Amino acid sequence: MISASRRWLRRNRTPIAIGFGLVGAGYVATQYVLGKISDARARMSSDRIARENLRRRFEQNQEDCTFTVLALLPTATDNIMGELETERITFELQQQKAAKLARNGEGHPSELGSSPPSVTDDDGRSMASLHSENGMHVSKLMGLPTPSEAGEGSQDGGHQVQKSKKTKLQLWNDLKISSITRAFTLIYTLALLTLLTRIQLNLLGRRSYLSSVVSLATGGMEQSTISLENHDDDNPDQAYGNDFETNRKYLTFSWWLLHRGWREVMLKVEAAVKEVFGTLSIRDDVSMQKFSELTLEVRKKVEGATEAERKEGKWLQYLLPPREQEDFVLTESGMTAEAPPSSSVSISSSSATPLRRLLDETSDLIESPPFSHVLTLLLDAGYSTLVDQKIAQQVYKIPLTSDVPDLNAPRITEIVDVKPVKLPIVLALLTRQAHSIGNGVPNEYLQAMEQVRDLEAFAAVVYSSNWENEISPMTEESAVLVPKETVVSDITGLIIPAEASEAGQESIIDVGTASTFESAWGKAVDTTEKGKIA
Repeated sequence: MISASRRWLRRNRTPIAIGFGLVGAGYVATQYVLGKISDARARMSSDRIARENLRRRFEQNQEDCTFTVLALLPTATDNIMGELETERITFELQQQKAAKLARNGEGHPSELGSSPPSVTDDDGRSMASLHSENGMHVSKLMGLPTPSEAGEGSQDGGHQVQKSKKTKLQLWNDLKISSITRAFTLIYTLALLTLLTRIQLNLLGRRSYLSSVVSLATGGMEQSTISLENHDDDNPDQAYGNDFETNRKYLTFSWWLLHRGWREVMLKVEAAVKEVFGTLSIRDDVSMQKFSELTLEVRKKVEGATEAERKEGKWLQYLLPPREQEDFVLTESGMTAEAPPSSSVSISSSSATPLRRLLDETSDLIESPPFSHVLTLLLDAGYSTLVDQKIAQQVYKIPLTSDVPDLNAPRITEIVDVKPVKLPIVLALLTRQAHSIGNGVPNEYLQAMEQVRDLEAFAAVVYSSNWENEISPMTEESAVLVPKETVVSDITGLIIPAEASEAGQESIIDVGTASTFESAWGKAVDTTEKGKIA
């Protein structure tokens, strides 16, 4: 029996060996495949968690931008309101009207001692109403000279009467320019502050995210996910976590727009308003179509008449100070103690400092064509809210339309049955809306601007592009291995993820790996347009 078994095994040893080999190879192959599947599942789960964390951090960043704009806007509003004192001009006109009524013996002493109805009254008794309750003409109600009064004399002498009338006309012209300039300047300031805040907080948000990635890869392997909270200040040894003071100084540079830049914007807007609205008389009837066209002309003079001119627009001077003024901004904002120029160290003396890199990248973003494109869309939303909604509905009683016209086309088509109104009625609404633009709660103008999809795309591109600026200081030995799809991720559904070269392959973040700002912006815009078409 034993010898027979031996003879059988000897005769069939080759088939048996092949069989065992096949079984062993099958077992090894099965274990290899199962291992690869398990690794792929773990990697997919890790990538999904990383993308979700990145998306949540990005969304939280955008909410922080909104609250930051609402916190900073009152500072610029107070400065603009203090410079363009529309209410003071209105009060002077009211005083002149009261004095005229007193000279003519009209009205009771108690009425003369109190202020007449204000231009900004909401109850329909404003000075800008077409007729008073007793049918008085608007020019007489406002204290303006009517054509019949132009040749009448006065007991005090014709020269004094003419001087008084000229003063009233000058005040009304000042009121016209002031009310229009103030409302338009606030829209420009709000749009610029919104974009500047998005750039600043998304650049810092990108640094915070990379800090979490570096911490996870270098010393926090026991942590399975990237933290949503910023613990940069808890560990000064992190590659990006010891820049709290740099971040504070960087955010302080919004001081320039709030205290200096708005004035330059105001002067530019005021010059355009004087040129466009200067020939418009306070007694003229203004149609909705005409006011829309005049507003468009002001915008073309401020922003540029063509797309090429708008792309070449220089907004950097309004948002950031020149290099020689950067230390001045830090001093004025209280970030650094005042010191003699010889003993102070300029932040522009070195291009390698984190603050210098942040400011340079911010300047590049502001001077990029996408910035001008998004700014135009934000201004479209702001002016649409003011002209197409507030003025159209409350002054001309036009139903609300959802279309946002292009800058090159008239903002509102002429409506046959809409009657023109006196210009002071429009000025009264502009005076009220200036307070809504700067201090409205909720701020409808900010909400309209934040509904622009390209603003979110712009913020996503800022957040997800140009990673090499933060990674490049690291040495190759300490470089962080991060999956490509984690780096260039689909943050908001507007950016196309980078193509993975091989399943499971990881790459060192290096110059050229991440998309440039322009190419990423192009992808974001293309995806946005596809979403609109769909």
